Order: sequence, then structure tokens, then C-alpha cells
Amino acid sequence: MLEHFLGGLAVVMQPLNLLLLTSAVFIGFIGGALPGISGVILVVILLPVTYGMEPTTAFMVLTAIYGATVFSGLITAILYRAPGTPEAVMTAFDGYPMTQRGEAGKALGIGVLSSAIGGLVGTVALIIFTPMLAKMALKFSSPEYFALAVLGLTVVASLGGRLIFGLIGAALGLFIATIGIDPLTGTSRFTFGNLNLAEGVGLIPVIVGLFAVSEVMKRTLDHESHQPLKKVKVKIFDLPVLRQIGMTLSRSSIIGVVIGILPGIGASTAAMVSYSETVRWSKHPEKFGKGAPEGIAAPESANNAAAMGALVPLFALGIPGSGTTAVILGAFIMHGLQPGPMFMLTSSDLIYAVFAGLFIVNFMILLFSKPFIVLFTKLLNVPYSALGPIIIMCCIVGTFSVRNSMFDVWLMMGFGVLGYLLEKINFPLVSIILGLVLGPIAESELRRALSMSQGDFSIFIDRPISATLLSIAFILLAVTLITPLIKRARRKATT
Repeated sequence: MLEHFLGGLAVVMQPLNLLLLTSAVFIGFIGGALPGISGVILVVILLPVTYGMEPTTAFMVLTAIYGATVFSGLITAILYRAPGTPEAVMTAFDGYPMTQRGEAGKALGIGVLSSAIGGLVGTVALIIFTPMLAKMALKFSSPEYFALAVLGLTVVASLGGRLIFGLIGAALGLFIATIGIDPLTGTSRFTFGNLNLAEGVGLIPVIVGLFAVSEVMKRTLDHESHQPLKKVKVKIFDLPVLRQIGMTLSRSSIIGVVIGILPGIGASTAAMVSYSETVRWSKHPEKFGKGAPEGIAAPESANNAAAMGALVPLFALGIPGSGTTAVILGAFIMHGLQPGPMFMLTSSDLIYAVFAGLFIVNFMILLFSKPFIVLFTKLLNVPYSALGPIIIMCCIVGTFSVRNSMFDVWLMMGFGVLGYLLEKINFPLVSIILGLVLGPIAESELRRALSMSQGDFSIFIDRPISATLLSIAFILLAVTLITPLIKRARRKATT
């Protein structure tokens, strides 16, 4: 294995390959930092360009873009509460409050370090444990996926604000997720005859609207002052902060790897699950959503680890682990290659060159992110009267480019108004995203599991993994609900 990896490293370090890899990282930085432009879109755009390259070079470039895009979504999430990619939604929840109190540099430093560590952990796991993790992924079936989605949804009980608001938000997200064509029966649901809703409500319009557009509206309509930062010092290696987030980085990176290798789950889910577990393990859960460093470290380490983990089922089983890896699978087929169990034997040189390239990419993130971020932070000096319209323009272009749909742009604006109004009553907007992301997984896997058992719900209890996950979800939810009651009873007893 070491010999193969060193051989792959030698291929990567060839001048032309290294130049292309560096260019791919910067392209990924730009695409991920612009709201609405995701890794999928960038890979699709550059797919024809890579067709003329050697397969090894082509897949080093595509996977480098993929990894860099997952990272750079945090930049606008932290600076403007406008997540550049869906994977960075949870990062905005604590990153933006840190920017508001003048700690943008610290927040960005935590994000960069967490992303690089998560990516390195995911890459090492990808290199060493691909066969083992692929076998573990095969043990997950519909009951386990449903239980995992339920575990993620229970985080609404830990979100800031009133529990009832969190439950309403999750229910709203679950409802929005049902709009469109039923994936199992092919029937229309809640489309009201509108063909634009047949594909469902896209995640990008909802995220960009609720977070970015609503923030611009709040600053503009409420006449909030914009405090430009003359200079943002991005400090990546801060020993006291590293001590504070060390346990979070370890736990979230492992969560990201495990969730990443589960086909179809994705880095966004990994970020949400790791964030929820960090809140639940914290001694001070009330600080999350107000600028907790762990609230940045958890999703960023998890989503980058998951992005690497998603390549495991692609290489080992020929099954894409995310939307972007599905496009990369198409690129493999376009080059006349078929990933699967024999792929490690027939194309080991290519695979280990890609592994080595991803390993280098995570160091490039540490090396190049700081100067790249400096360019973006200079935008903080622009008066908000000019910056606000620029953000809205980027949101419109990014949202439109996903499906070439003006309907999505109007949806984005509508969710922007909704987000602005909900924030007036301190409604946790992230609960809506939680329901929207996990809803399709929970619904489809529940129905598949019941089809497997012919309608018998005991399938979720009979299978050890799903039973364990559901038990953990139930216990954590019960503890969250009961703890305030116990505290209230004690308070009454002392008075």
C-alpha cells in the first residue's frame, strides 16, 4: 500500500500535474465561495475539458475541485451568512455571529484548520480502510438509513430558542421535502399543477433565501449598522483554540468518514449530524448559535471528511456516495473505466494517484486559503449599500444556474422574506433546513424498509444497528425534554 501511495505521489508531483492540481484547487475555492455554485456544477462544467486529458490527470483535477469546493463554502457562510455550498449551512450558524462580534479572522482560521484536518482524516481513511469501510457500508440498508435520519432530526430539541419552534421548523422542512414527484410511485404531490414544482423545491433556493437574502433584508430594512473590518487576521494555528476544539475535531471527523461512505447520504447530512452530536456532548449547549468555536469545527471537519469518505463506495463498489461523486462516476464511464471491486486491481496506479492528489489538496487548503480569504475579506470594507446588492446578484446568478430556472429565483426571494419574518420571533431557521435535507432520506428509506418487511415495523428493532440508532435518538430526545422539567422542579423545591 505504501509503495502504491508513493508511486501515486510521484505522479502528482510531476510539474504539469502539480500545476493542474493547484489550478483545480483555486477553481474550487472560487466556485465554493460563490453562493449557489456547488461542486456538482463545477465538475459538470469542467467535465468536457478533462475529456482530452489522460485519465489519471483528469480524475486528479476533478477530485481536487470537489475537495476544494466543499472547503470554500465556509468563507461566505462566516463572512456574510451566505453559505457558498449546502455543506456549509451549519457553519453559518456559529461562524456569522463570530464575525458580527469582530472575530471573523478567528472563525475563518477555525474553519480552515477544521476543514484540512477533516479532509486529511477522510483521505487517510480512504487510503487505508477502503475495503473495510466498503464492507461496513454494505451492512447499512433502508432501516439503518431511516434510523440515521431520525437521529439527525432529533437535534431540533437542542437548537436555541423554544422547542416548539424547532419542531415546527423541522415539520415545515419535512413538508417542503415532499413537494414534487413521489420517487417511489411517480405521482405528483403538492404541485397544484405547476410544472416548476414537479422536480421539487431545490435545496439551494431555500438555503440562499433563508440565510443570505433574509440577512440582506434585515440589514437594509432594519437599518442595522455595518461595521467594516479594516483588516482580518486569519490565524489558522491557535493553540488555545485547538485545545478547545480538539475533541470536537476528532469526533466529527470520524462521524464524517462513517456517514460519507454511506451511499446517497452526503456531506451536508454529516455536517448536521456532527453538529447535533457536538451540541449534545457539550457542557454548555446554550452557547451554540451564538458564536461557539465548536459550532464551526464540527460541521467543517465532518463535511470534508465525508467528502473524502464518499469516494470509498465509488472506488470499491462503483456506487456514488454523493451527487458530485455520481458525476465523477459518469466521468469514469466516459473515459471507458468502470469502478467496482476489481477496480483496485486493474487501475491501482490511477486510484493511488487520486489518493495522493487529495492528500496534497488538503495541505494546499492550509497553504493557499489564507491569501484567498484575504481577497474576500476586503469586501467587508465595501459600504453595505453597495455590498448588499452584490450579494443579492450573486445569489440570483448562483440560484438560477443550478436548474436554469427563474422560478427558483422567485422561490429564493420568497424564502428570503419568510426567513426575515421568522427571525423577528427568534425562529431557528436551521430547523427548516434540517427537515428539508433529512426528510427525503427518512421518507424513502422508511417506505423501502416497510416494503422489505411487508409493513412490519419490527424490522427497525430486529436489526441491531437501526435499533441502536433509534434507541440513542429516543434517549437523547427524552433527556433533552426531561432535563428542563427536573431543573424547574428543583427550583420550586428550593423556593
